[in-house]
Amino acid sequence: MSKCREHTSHPFWPRDLIIPNYTPNDRSMAEILLFLFSVSGMLLLGTWALTALRVDGRSLSRGRRLALCWFAVCGFIHGVIEGWFAVFYPIIPSDQGFLSQLWKEYSKGDSRYIIADNFTVCMETVTACLWGPFSVWVVVAFLLNRPYRFVLQLIISLGQLYGAVLYFYTEHRDGYIHSEFGHPVYFWFYFVFMNVLWIVIPLLLIVDSWSQLSVAQAHGDRTESRHVKAKKR
Repeated sequence: MSKCREHTSHPFWPRDLIIPNYTPNDRSMAEILLFLFSVSGMLLLGTWALTALRVDGRSLSRGRRLALCWFAVCGFIHGVIEGWFAVFYPIIPSDQGFLSQLWKEYSKGDSRYIIADNFTVCMETVTACLWGPFSVWVVVAFLLNRPYRFVLQLIISLGQLYGAVLYFYTEHRDGYIHSEFGHPVYFWFYFVFMNVLWIVIPLLLIVDSWSQLSVAQAHGDRTESRHVKAKKR
C-alpha cells in the first residue's frame, strides 16, 4: 500500500508513473504562467518597437514585423527555457529552480519531460542549440537587410515544423498516455495549443519564404537571360 501511494504522489500521467526524488512545486501555476507570458510580452513589444525603424530607407511591413516578433519570442523559448531543460533534465524532478518548476508545471500536460524521455531530450537539445540562436540571427538579418534572411527563415521554420510534427505524432502513437486526455488546461492548453503554434506559424513562414525566394530566383534568371542575349549580339 505504501509503495502504491509513493508511486502516485505526483500530478503526472500515467498515474502509476515512478518518479524518483520528485519534489512538488512551491510556486503556483499563476506565478509560472505570469512569468512566461510577461517575458514573452515584453519581447513582443520590444521587437515591435525595434522593427519600426527603417531598414535601408524602407519600412518593414506589419506582417514582417509580426514575424520578427515571433522569432524574438522563439529565441527566448528555445534558447532559455528549452535550453534549461536540455542541460538540467536529469535533476528537474527534484530541483526547485524557477525554470525547473516551470517544466514540472508543463509536465502535467506531457509527462515525457518529467521522466526525461529520450525523444524529448534529443528534440529539445537540438531545438535549444540550433533554433534558439538561429531565431535571434534571423531577427538581426532582417534588421540589417541581409540577403540570406529568407533562407534562414525557411531553415528555422522547417526545423520547427518537423520537430512539432514528430512531437505530436510520437505521443499519438503512445495513445496520449502522458497527459490527462481532454483536460481543458493540461491537455488542450499546455499540450495542444502551446505546441500547435509551432505548426501553424512555421507553415505560414515556409510559404512566405518560398514566395520570396521564388521571386528572387525568377529575377535572377531574367537578369542572367538578358546578359546571355547581350553577349550574343
